[in-house]
Order: sequence, then structure tokens, then C-alpha cells
Amino acid sequence: MNGSGKHSPQEIADILRERIRGGELKAGDRLPTQAELAEEFGVERGTVRQALRALQEDGLLSNVSKGSPPRIAGPAPVREEPQPTMVGLAPRLTDAFESARVRIDAVCLTSESFMVALGEPLRHIHEGRTRPESVDVRILLPSRNINLAFPVPVEEGSGGGNPVHERWLSMRNAQARVLQHNLLALRATHGIDVHVSFRALPFTPPVKLYLLNGEEALLGYYLLTRREEEWESRTLEMYDALGSTSLLFSFVRQAGQRDQAFVDESQKWFDALWETITTDLTLS
Repeated sequence: MNGSGKHSPQEIADILRERIRGGELKAGDRLPTQAELAEEFGVERGTVRQALRALQEDGLLSNVSKGSPPRIAGPAPVREEPQPTMVGLAPRLTDAFESARVRIDAVCLTSESFMVALGEPLRHIHEGRTRPESVDVRILLPSRNINLAFPVPVEEGSGGGNPVHERWLSMRNAQARVLQHNLLALRATHGIDVHVSFRALPFTPPVKLYLLNGEEALLGYYLLTRREEEWESRTLEMYDALGSTSLLFSFVRQAGQRDQAFVDESQKWFDALWETITTDLTLS
């Protein structure tokens, strides 16, 4: 109790939180009405609403609306430790392909990780374990016409040309064509309605982002390193990012208000880029 002799919103929230944790209120149970809670705690309804808002922000309530009392939310999805893209992306894509209507949006430097990880859900489709009705994939990749922030040569060469950029462009196009082919093949083999679209970014993305069915966002940071690679009988020294080793951080709408906001805002960011400053991308 506070100094006024009445419960504060935080105190009411703490009491209800303990009832939930102690099992007195279980997942799926409805809370008492605001009027009943106000009478129980001897406060105004506005105080109760503040308490319920705090529980909602903690992800403890669901079906919060004006029409009826909210329910106790089920347990949040179990969070796994962040994993490298090449390890963590395939199972997340496989889960996403369990939906009848699959929608995947991606922002990346190349589509290498996406192309490789897609093999697992495609295998499930070919084995008859899953069969979505439709698959809609949109991918944002850097434009061929910009000066990339990375990969870039450690030292500018003489004689013109930029073999590091040429190597990146060759990889971007080849990997995207394979990904596109593998997805579109589902039309002929399984009659699935498939759409694959690419747009060109006017900048180098500092992160990779995958949005899965509007329910989950996977974010990974591109970490730059100095490395060498053989390409067309040349040794290229470059500053580059190995996207396959980037740790993926998962944000799930069902995990609470903060995660929901991250997923929603990430989707708005992607849609805004797609509809405004990006351009048609040709894989050649």
C-alpha cells in the first residue's frame, strides 16, 4: 500500500503477476473485469487500467480489448541462443513453410545464406511433409551501380576496374538466380503459387534481415574482416563480411510487446524501402 492507503498501479500489477506465477491464474483464464478489480483493490478503474497495461507490456496478457476482460497469455516461445546464419536460418525457414501462405522478405548483401538454408524447407515439400498453397518471396539486394561500403579492396589497384566488386556482383547474380529457380520450380512440380521478386538498394545494408510470415524477424550484423580470396587467377585482398557466420537474433511477435513492435517496425521499414527508393534489379 502507498502512503494514501490505496494500492498503486504497480502494486496491483505485482499482486496479479504473483497470482499468475503461482498458478492461481492459468494460461487462458480470463481476468476479473476492471470493475471487479477496482472494487477488490479499492481504487478507480483508471488505476486498474494502468496495472493491466504493465502486465500487457510484460507479455502476460492476451486478447486485450475494450470488449471483454483480457486472458492470461500462454508461455512465450522458447528462445534459443543466437546461432550463425548458416545454422539458424534453415530451421526457421522450415517452420515458416508450415504456413499455408508463406511470405518471406529479406534484406542482404547476397542471397547465399538464404539460398543454402532454403534447401531444408524445399526438401520437406518434395518429401510431402509440407505443402503450402502459396509462396511469396521478396529480396532486397544492393544495386550493381553503387560504390559498396563492403566488400572493397584493401588498397585501390591501378589500371582501372574493381575485381572485388566484379566478384561480388557475379556472386550476387548467380546465387539469386539459383534461389529463384529452386522456388519457381515448385510451380511445375507441386502446383504451388510462387512469386519471387528482387529490388535493388541504393546503399550497402549494414545488417541482414529476414521477415517470416509477419510473425518473426531475424536480424544479423555484418562484421567486417580483412581476408584474401582467389578469384579468376588473382589473389584479392579485401575488407569483407562473411554473412554465413553472422549471429541471428530472433524477435517473435508472440513474445511480448517489445518483440511485436520490432517485428512490425521492421516490416514497415522493409515495405517503405520496397515501395520508394529501390529500383528494378536485373540478375545479369
